[in-house]
Amino acid sequence: MQDCCLLFVAKASVKMAEGSKDQGGVGTTDPEEDSPNMIVYRKIEDIITRIQDEKAGGVAIRTVKSFLSKIPSVVSGADIVQWLIKNLSIEDPAEAIHLGSLIAAHGYIFPISDHVLTLKDDGTLYRFQSPYFWPSNCWEPENTDYAIYLCKRTMQNKARLELADYEAENLARLQRAFARKWEFIFMQAEAQVKLDRKKDKAERKILDSQERAFWDVHRPVPGCVNTTEMDIRKCRREKNPHRVKKSVYGVADDSQNQLSPVHISSQPARKPTKEDVQKEITFLNIQLDRHCMKVSKVADSLMSYTEQFMEYDPLVSPVEPSNPWISDDTTFWDLEASRDPSQQRVKKWGFSLEEALKDPAGRDQFLKFLESEFSSENLRFCYERTSQNLKDPGRYSYEDAQEHIFKLMKSDSYARFLRSNIYQDLLLARKKQPADTEQGRRTSLEKFTRSVGKSLTGKRLTGLMQSS
Repeated sequence: MQDCCLLFVAKASVKMAEGSKDQGGVGTTDPEEDSPNMIVYRKIEDIITRIQDEKAGGVAIRTVKSFLSKIPSVVSGADIVQWLIKNLSIEDPAEAIHLGSLIAAHGYIFPISDHVLTLKDDGTLYRFQSPYFWPSNCWEPENTDYAIYLCKRTMQNKARLELADYEAENLARLQRAFARKWEFIFMQAEAQVKLDRKKDKAERKILDSQERAFWDVHRPVPGCVNTTEMDIRKCRREKNPHRVKKSVYGVADDSQNQLSPVHISSQPARKPTKEDVQKEITFLNIQLDRHCMKVSKVADSLMSYTEQFMEYDPLVSPVEPSNPWISDDTTFWDLEASRDPSQQRVKKWGFSLEEALKDPAGRDQFLKFLESEFSSENLRFCYERTSQNLKDPGRYSYEDAQEHIFKLMKSDSYARFLRSNIYQDLLLARKKQPADTEQGRRTSLEKFTRSVGKSLTGKRLTGLMQSS
């Protein structure tokens, strides 16, 4: 990455060497001025200085009006590409875009609506980074600085500065890592927010975007190239970890010797072997299989689950005939354990396959359905094998097979069971049972009366025939 950038920038600097003698002396007192990275930084800064100089033919920095707001101090990506082609004598537009992307990857220019630091040859709006955050200032921020920044984002305008998913994960990880000093970090962030609120709105918006772009360089979006990983100064600091590091907000980090919980160097200590690569592949496959959800969705799911099972909790909802938890009557438990399920129990089978199998009556009905479809061996595989395992204990002997069969029943058989006549008739019968009780009694009484009447009539006819 650094070699490519050095090649492009060196080529550009040769073409404008005469015009940049008076403008390239920004911050020349750095003791590491002769390092390869610093040479690249100075040449990039020379280009950036010329692009911002409108009087000398630079790109016009303007305020763009959008819906109900104004976006100050921006330029389009197409303008930057055209300036690079024109002033650096670049013939291929792809080469100019590549050079601009390398400059953006180091944080000198950045898109105002994206965390990915690349240059696009279109109307995408970009902003120039403040010289305070230029890499030539030897920035190597600490995790405490990053924690303060993320805390500030949570305290500011949520619509404009809402944390991305990876930033929220980093904030939670940092909060666990710095649990003992989190109150101090929170106070620092709160003080920074109070100072920022005293500034002009347009100025504050620009400074917020520049600070965000700085952290996009040093704590980039997962999957993006990190231009600070191969920093030669960082390699030297790894050999001398006791050297005092620079802090963005003036907060010293006392965990110099600890590994970063967020920003760990990707360079291995040794050449990875075949076994190491296989372990990494296995680990990544496990991570891909993990089901990740936002906290808001988890909360919604928990609320839905609570509302769904609320009527089945005797401590929350009244039950009939009485609540066994507050009385000595155990009729409710006897009804729940009976093989003749109530309408409420039958309804509960439709929540999930686990609920249907948990109920003995539901398990019997589901087995009856499987037998009707000649697929009852699915359920018996599970239970017969489990019974054998209990005789000869082996905890994980048939776990994979059981899980496989369970998934087959859950994805195929269970859905058809809920649509089957067995379940629907049982559910409708339980719904109609209370309303049809009185009618059933009347029907039984009528049958009894008819049978008695017939017997009496038969006896009378027999008596008459005998008398005659």
